Amino acid sequence: MVVVKGTLRVIGVGQDIELRVVSFLTRARQVTNDVVFIDLGSKDETKILVEEIGCKILETDERNLLNISQVLHESELDPVDNYLIINVNKEWSLREFPLHLNRSREGWDVYVGLVSDSGDVASPSESVLSESRFQHSSLSHNGLEELSKSSISCTAHDLSDSLRVRIVQSTALPTLPQRESLATASRFAQLFMWMIQSRHPLFLFGIPGLVLFILGYRLSGGVVDTFTELTTESLGVTFATIAMTLFGLFAMMIALMLYIMGKQVEQIQAQYEWPNKE
Repeated sequence: MVVVKGTLRVIGVGQDIELRVVSFLTRARQVTNDVVFIDLGSKDETKILVEEIGCKILETDERNLLNISQVLHESELDPVDNYLIINVNKEWSLREFPLHLNRSREGWDVYVGLVSDSGDVASPSESVLSESRFQHSSLSHNGLEELSKSSISCTAHDLSDSLRVRIVQSTALPTLPQRESLATASRFAQLFMWMIQSRHPLFLFGIPGLVLFILGYRLSGGVVDTFTELTTESLGVTFATIAMTLFGLFAMMIALMLYIMGKQVEQIQAQYEWPNKE
């Protein structure tokens, strides 16, 4: 667990992120128990998942930093020393969380990481905060109060001189080049080995079922053309062909059912942080 100076509150801001909100809140709770989610009007199960996890929820219609600061300042939440506000959207990745957390330890009163395409001004410090899209922000208690009382046309230059302020453009983490070698050609082999070791249902039942179904289907045509008389031999081969086809079909159905059930169990375990037994 990362230790920060003073009390820290992590605030997630988002809308319709039911597939990402659980992982974000779980990661944030590894740092601090004071985690708040500000919903921007979700229509999916985002708010339901947040309530099930036990995090506090605030609601607003505007996603700009000034409005969010005002919502936090006017809420009934107890004040803390540091606020880490993260806009959880498609552009944000969970691996960026440690970098944002370090910003809250640098002692900035107002630190804002703007999205690279927010505004056409030459300098990020000249951006109007109410019109700029931010990706993350680290605020002190004094910085939160200053932003909550600022005007709509406020920029970094309009904030108090007693505050340490920095407005930058948020850049994605650099992607290290991956070495391309025989590993690219062996990805299928790696997938094959993983399915064997994990006893994946699509491998245990799906592939054998597909093979039996194809063989039974191909043999059925030969049985019809070959046997013209009803004998013990023809009945035996016909029943064997039918059984092979049905077994293949049932095996594929079982594989799909087990795969879907496994995905549902993994989602429930992720939501309630159940230990994964292997």
